[in-house]
Amino acid sequence: MRKIIKKQMSLMSINNIDHPKTLEFKGINKILDDNPIIYEMVFQDLISDKPGPSGAIGMTAEQVVRAAVIKQMEGFAYEDLAYHIIDSCTYRNFCKIGFADKGFKKSALNKNIKAISPETWEAINRIIIAYSQSKNIEKGRKIRIDCTVVCSNIHDPSDSSLIFDSIRVITRILKQTNEQFQGLNLSFSDHTKVAKRRNLRIMNSNKTKHKPLYKNLIAYAEKVISYASTAMQILSDYPFENGYQISAALKIKNNLNDIINLTRKVIDQATRRVINEESVPANEKIVSIFEPHTDIIRKDRRDTYYGHKICLSGGPSNLITDCSILEGNPADTTLVETMLDRHNDVYGHYPLKVALDGGFASKANLESVKIRGVKDACFAKKKGLHIADMCRSTYVYKKLRNFRAGIESGISWLKRCFGLDTCTWKTFQSFKSYVWASIVSANLMTLTRKLTVQTT
Repeated sequence: MRKIIKKQMSLMSINNIDHPKTLEFKGINKILDDNPIIYEMVFQDLISDKPGPSGAIGMTAEQVVRAAVIKQMEGFAYEDLAYHIIDSCTYRNFCKIGFADKGFKKSALNKNIKAISPETWEAINRIIIAYSQSKNIEKGRKIRIDCTVVCSNIHDPSDSSLIFDSIRVITRILKQTNEQFQGLNLSFSDHTKVAKRRNLRIMNSNKTKHKPLYKNLIAYAEKVISYASTAMQILSDYPFENGYQISAALKIKNNLNDIINLTRKVIDQATRRVINEESVPANEKIVSIFEPHTDIIRKDRRDTYYGHKICLSGGPSNLITDCSILEGNPADTTLVETMLDRHNDVYGHYPLKVALDGGFASKANLESVKIRGVKDACFAKKKGLHIADMCRSTYVYKKLRNFRAGIESGISWLKRCFGLDTCTWKTFQSFKSYVWASIVSANLMTLTRKLTVQTT
């Protein structure tokens, strides 16, 4: 019989793990430590809404930045992030959490990471780009520009589903209000089930039968709005006992007011489109009551996306040197001057060579590019432009055209590995923070790999 030998486990954490991912995190750690101003900027965001000290125990600005990078790199939900940070030796060391420390709860991670403003994330990216320039990795002399869409985290919109969403959300808020304040006794009827049935009938019926169904669904929505308006008046007149209840009631009133306004817009939209058979412009439509900032993006006359259009600039190193998060769906031809001027803000000079997608091509844009001192400008599709006007030779044009294709792979990498395909954070402000957090995380990994190759 084999003898079983029990060996006591070591109490010391493992610091030197020979794995490529551990080495990457060590490289990112060095980049962040070489730029301590990043922590100072994040610290200002963390204390911006706090009049005084928040206590001795809490996340430092350094830990918040590092946790955010892990989240975007690994695609963790906050609950998973809290677990992996405390479970992994590599993540513990990267976030500088001691062996005896208990880590952080998902609520703390959520609150602190979301507190970093998009302006701060953009400033962090510029610091990283400047650091890469000092290491002779990305000098900003040659760039490629392209646009893509980052989707909002919403379901496929329809007028009936938006009305149903409005009804169930208002009803849920009224129920929660009754539970929170026992003395209010708000009087209302729950029309959620019947609204769901009407929505399903609309989805599964012929368009010729939609008008009466929509009228019935809108009637229920109007009833629910009246319940919410009455509840707001009762909350305004009710004598609450303390400041906490007054604050909670004010928050409920604001939520009800916002959802009522959105519901009325949705009803107006459905009335115009379905009942009056009008054509509603895309910039006047609401596609989600949860993410009302969402734009309708029609791409190449083929696919429709719901989110926001972003314009990215990148260099030969595959670093994303800049990003512009847009509202609406502006044409690519209107973005060339903006992106070049932003590049000048980042580097202090305009690039010598620019490669752009065919959607940016126009004679006016070519003139604008040349006025800014760009020697070679390649548009992937000529659209009436001559190679001799764009570049010094056909050889240079072909090289730049091939170079432009590289940003497509960069965008694909951002979407597949850093969550840039769909934003999971609510509100437009958080949407912008999410996009920049993904870009910063990707740039940190790219720069680490470039520095590793440079030193070997």
